[in-house]
Amino acid sequence: MKKLIHIFILITLFSSCEEVIDLNVPSENPRLVIDASINWFKGTSGNNQQIKLTLTAPYFDNSVPPASGAEIKITDSNNNIFIFTEDGFTGIYKNSSFDPILNETYYLTIIYNQETYTASETLKSVSSIDYVDQNNNGGFSGNETELKAFYTDPADDENYYFFEFISDIPVVPSLEVYKDEFTNGNQIFGFYTEEDLTTGDKVTIRNYGVSKEFYNYMFILLQQNSQEGGGPFETQPATVRGNCINQTNPKNYPLGYFRASEVDEFFYTVQ
Repeated sequence: MKKLIHIFILITLFSSCEEVIDLNVPSENPRLVIDASINWFKGTSGNNQQIKLTLTAPYFDNSVPPASGAEIKITDSNNNIFIFTEDGFTGIYKNSSFDPILNETYYLTIIYNQETYTASETLKSVSSIDYVDQNNNGGFSGNETELKAFYTDPADDENYYFFEFISDIPVVPSLEVYKDEFTNGNQIFGFYTEEDLTTGDKVTIRNYGVSKEFYNYMFILLQQNSQEGGGPFETQPATVRGNCINQTNPKNYPLGYFRASEVDEFFYTVQ
């Protein structure tokens, strides 16, 4: 009986000590986040493009505020101008007459809150995915499904690749970057593994041709998150700056990147 009384007293003491603690998380003024990815999918005209602008938000906020009311244009080396118009107040800006040309250099200009942001990028070509190889006994446990998306790297060119694997199961997309430093002119592969994939699941595989600068940017971004045990969508241990510059107020630098890529897309059904 005494033991029961002691247990009851301990439970009462611990439960009465519970209280809500408000964490004082440091915050700063919102920064502009630029998601300017020009993607020219093989077999399409590439005319329809969009740019997404958002603002950074406090850590515990559940929503990402759009950056509405900006002026956005992209200019090519021949001074052709492509205006991006906002869709409502979503922070998503669209253009339906873009003219993608391989190896063309494009110049991005964004005016937001009376500050001007600029960036430039060259549209890079990409190799097509030849085929996908599946291994059902992969991973450290030997129970994961591994996919290898093979492609042939062009000889005598310096190429950089950005792979995206998107499955129809609720997991974060897998992102990887590759360069042809030791595989130039050979058939190589993008790699994906997921233990929850089963027969019939569908995986969209995208191979993007990217610049050396974007490769370096994404490599650092992915390395940081692998060290922290998270993904590229987790909070970064240190700020990784892209190629966009605030010309008006350099201290108020933006986050994100302006990228221009040819894209090959491959739809795979798990066997």
